[in-house]
Formats: sequence, structure tokens, C-alpha cells
Amino acid sequence: MAYDYNKFLRLEKMPTLWCWGCGDGVILKATIRAIEKMGWRQDDVCIISGIGCSGRFSSYVDFNTIHTTHGRTVAYATGVKLANPDKHVICVAGDGDALAIGGNHTIHACRRNIDINFIMINNFIYGLTNSQTSPTTPQGMWTVTQKVGNIDPTFDGCNLAIAAGASFVGRETMLDPKKLEKLLIKGFEHKGFSFFDIMSNCHINLGRKNKMVSAMENLEWINSITISKTKYDKLTPEEQLNKFPTGVLKQDTKVREYCDMYQDIKDAHQGKRAKITQDDFSKKI
Repeated sequence: MAYDYNKFLRLEKMPTLWCWGCGDGVILKATIRAIEKMGWRQDDVCIISGIGCSGRFSSYVDFNTIHTTHGRTVAYATGVKLANPDKHVICVAGDGDALAIGGNHTIHACRRNIDINFIMINNFIYGLTNSQTSPTTPQGMWTVTQKVGNIDPTFDGCNLAIAAGASFVGRETMLDPKKLEKLLIKGFEHKGFSFFDIMSNCHINLGRKNKMVSAMENLEWINSITISKTKYDKLTPEEQLNKFPTGVLKQDTKVREYCDMYQDIKDAHQGKRAKITQDDFSKKI
């Protein structure tokens, strides 16, 4: 199938400012393909990005877009979705943007189960600002803030999202754009908060400073630490160490979506329904 990418892009912003070989372009393309397959109108889509390499995302696509302050992508996206519950909201943030300064917003969006698609581009480093330790930087790796090796324990973004209550959680890498596209479509089809941990390469500010001289070596490293969930589940606990399962890791269709519950509040205030009780929710306290 031929895709007319030009209609989704702001061509006057091309070429992108991403480094040569950066995986962000692959993720952008997979996102566009997924949106087209969903059949969404451009005017019905809002893409919100923050600060960092991933923050450029909203600059290059021709949808409704917002470029926000650091760590506040989900906060802006929540406001957009509550004001426009019939629109499709996609949030794009890096691992630092999503899990460090923006971590508070991320976990509360997960627990609310608001119908936002949150794409976390995870390159394991603060790439734009020259290699500071991020929440996903592997222990032992060199960064400008920990030059003898990172000692901070790392966050697994998917485990964090699952624990916080996200109803759809998935992980893929930019190594296989087709698999990535399929995962995005599954999340886009899901009604509720969809969290995607998309592993990408930063061969300039992570790879070559950690003995991965070329982009291909950085990609081979990502490939070595990821494995399909089907294969992952067959491994022993010892074998699972330092491996990240890919695919759909959680999907719960029984949890009520936040905008629907918010409509219940508005209806109750307008006398269109009775006061809200615990019987209105799938999860009881």
C-alpha cells in the first residue's frame, strides 16, 4: 500500500534536526502509518510533545500540535482530552521527560485511565543536552553526570505504568517498524490510557560514549536486550534479568475511561442522573 506521507508532514520544517541515523524518524513514520490505518482525520488528531529530542516530534507533523514545557506533556494532553473527548490525543516524550521531571504526571494519567496515547521514546539518556543520566540509563554506563559509571537503579517504564494502573501497556523498538506500527494501532484502538515504551538509539550521546562506536552497534545492543513477551515468559527468572519483553504487556478493557466518568459528573450536576456511587465503577475499593 502506498502512503502519501507529505500530507501528514510540515515540509517547510524539513530536513529534521535529528542526528543522522536517529530512531526518532522511524518512530515518527510508524506513528503516521498507524494514524492513517486508523482512518483518523488530521483535524481530529492532536500531538503533544515536550522538551528533548522527542520534543521536535510535534514540529514535523501537520496535525493539531502543542510543544510544551519540560515534563508537562501529559498535563497538557489531559486538558486537551477533557475539553475535546471526541478527539485523538497522542503524547510524545523522552525517557527523561516522561519518567523524571514528568513522572508525577505520567503515573496519575495512568491511574486515571484517560484516553491518551502516550509514546515514550526511550533512548536511555538525556540526548539533547549531551548525555546526562536519565531514569532508564543502564547501571555502569558512562554519562556526563556519572563519568565513572551510572550507579542509579533504572526504571522499567512499562512496569511503572502497569503498577500505576494504565489499561494498555506495550513495548517495541524502532528496529522493526512494522511491529512498531502494529503495536501503535492496537494501543490507538484501545479506549483508555495507552503507554508505549519505544526503545530507540542515541548513538551520538549514548552509544559512542559507551564503546558502541557506530549506529549499528547501538542498534545491535538494543536488539540484544529485547525479546518477545512469548519467549520472555518461557525464560527462568535468572534468564529474564536485563531482558525487556516486547509486544502487548497489558490490556484491560474492563476499566472505565476517565472522560466517560467525567461526563457522569457533568450529568449529575445537571440533574440528568443520580449521584455517582461505587456501583458506577468496575474497580471497587
